[in-house]
Amino acid sequence: MIEKVAQGAAARQAPYTQQVKSNPQGGFGAMLQGELQKQVNFSKHAMCRAEERGIQLTPDLMEKLAGSVEKAQEKGAKNILAFDATQAFIINVPYGRVITTMSGEEMKENIFTNIDGAVLL
Repeated sequence: MIEKVAQGAAARQAPYTQQVKSNPQGGFGAMLQGELQKQVNFSKHAMCRAEERGIQLTPDLMEKLAGSVEKAQEKGAKNILAFDATQAFIINVPYGRVITTMSGEEMKENIFTNIDGAVLL
């Protein structure tokens, strides 16, 4: 009886084991790491600035920022300016962290330094 239960458990586990071994991306850990890298987070300073300046952090905007970071990584950039006509974000690419934000009106009065790339949103 115990042997039947053990054989049944082994049979149920076999497909799962095969599935993990055959995953070309390196398994769950690699997949999770890839998803985590696609996220962009905001420093405390950037969150305060976004609130003060009325910048809405919508899912669409977050997706665009993540895409900007991904493109910048491919090109080897470290700090980028991601912007459109109404807002701008300085992003540290290796950490996927927005350092600061500004509105379109503030962009007219600023010079952007210490960036090595720019991405249009």
